Amino acid sequence: MERVDYQSLVVQDIINLQRQGELNLNPWYQRRSVWNDSQRSYLINTLFERKPIPTIYIRHTIDLDKEKSIKEVVDGQQRIRSIISFYNNEISAIHPSHNQRVKFGQLTNQQKQMFLMTPIPIGYLQGASDADVIDIFARINSVAKSLNAQEKRNAKYSGLFKQFCVNESTKRLEFFRQYDIFSANDIARMNEVQFMSDLIINLLDGLNRYSLDKYYKEYDNDFTRGREISEKLDGLFNIIIQLEPSVIKDTIFKRQPIFFSLIMALSNNIENADIRKIEQGILDIDAHYRLDITDKNQGDIDFYNAVSATTQGEVQRRVRDEYIKQYIL
Repeated sequence: MERVDYQSLVVQDIINLQRQGELNLNPWYQRRSVWNDSQRSYLINTLFERKPIPTIYIRHTIDLDKEKSIKEVVDGQQRIRSIISFYNNEISAIHPSHNQRVKFGQLTNQQKQMFLMTPIPIGYLQGASDADVIDIFARINSVAKSLNAQEKRNAKYSGLFKQFCVNESTKRLEFFRQYDIFSANDIARMNEVQFMSDLIINLLDGLNRYSLDKYYKEYDNDFTRGREISEKLDGLFNIIIQLEPSVIKDTIFKRQPIFFSLIMALSNNIENADIRKIEQGILDIDAHYRLDITDKNQGDIDFYNAVSATTQGEVQRRVRDEYIKQYIL
């Protein structure tokens, strides 16, 4: 292979190439898998919000007999198909300026213009043989490490609930970093998104240990309680940031399961939260947790066991919840 030339094409250019028959979306080595509507809509929403998408790789050749330029899509077939489907009014997507999903034909002229002028990153493979293309395709689509549960959910679902959980996590990323709740590696593996997903579900349906996959699937196409839960989360984290940072950072409450329990306990009394009482309660809980076993009462022991247990299920969550509420509410 000679080289890879990187440049951008706007959406209209891609549509024109498809119309002119210069775009081959079905090379023989391509996968036969097809994105569902929710995945395609998520891609369009990403373009609407001017957020980056992965580079599309194209082998560029010339058909000498037909005197025609041929652009063979090595990686990015589903992204291009999603763009074309939206342009043809076959799918709808969430637009920042609309309250509900819209098709291309429902956009204003200005919004259509912005969409059609959206740049798409392209890598042109120049002088690539079939062997080069197969090797590149395999490398691009290989998985260097096994995915954890949240990374698998993120790959599988692209609908409203997944987007909501990711957005609420992103809003609090700086907080998680400053308070040492999640490490850089945790964030790289989407652990903070799993944490927020779990928290959101518990705020929706009460304290328990729920299946995250069940909710991602159930609310993939329709999630109507987003504003309610977002406002509740804003209120809860507003309480947390009013506390002296060391109350979280220098105590057991920077541990993810205990921080989770603190937020859930606070959710019982957001409007009348007493900041000084919460601070003192956290410090008292931390002090009791660090006592020698002989100096602990039964409630302290139960809480210690619920924090230290290898399995963090419903029982452990309820024990922690009742114990924390005694001190902060």
